[in-house]
Amino acid sequence: MTAGTYLRQNHFSSAERLRVLHRGLLTVCRDFGWHMEAWAVFSNHYHFIGHSPFSEPGAGSLSRMLGKLHEKTAKWINKLDNMSGRKVWHNFRETRLTYERSYLTRLNYTHCNAVKHGLVWVANQYPWCSAAWFERTATPAQVKTIYNLKTDNLQVSDEYTPSPDW
Repeated sequence: MTAGTYLRQNHFSSAERLRVLHRGLLTVCRDFGWHMEAWAVFSNHYHFIGHSPFSEPGAGSLSRMLGKLHEKTAKWINKLDNMSGRKVWHNFRETRLTYERSYLTRLNYTHCNAVKHGLVWVANQYPWCSAAWFERTATPAQVKTIYNLKTDNLQVSDEYTPSPDW
């Protein structure tokens, strides 16, 4: 899943703003019963891979969950910037991952997205992504398997240029 800000604007370009968006994403996912596998939060977009709750068919709660996250973070950022009513979020794109190799490759892509965007040299050094958590909680074999998958041919819409300020 990928969501972006309106006009790809860098509304979340500071440590405090990224911390709030990151915490908000993890909190709404938990509150809606989603099991997170990977995430990466940036100044103008975010990605995550998660499993929807078993109690719902498919990803039925995704729109409601993201609506809550986007509403709360937009109100917060607009209050901070004294820009009441400004459109902050644009849309989101979801992909149902049904092939194991595609799923595993996207885990790599998401964990390492901060490296792709040139924000860090090593993924686990970016505080608003799942790489460090993944490396702590997965087995060494799982980490090696995921990180060795090539993402060159992966088709993920990610035409964002996040702010280097974090």
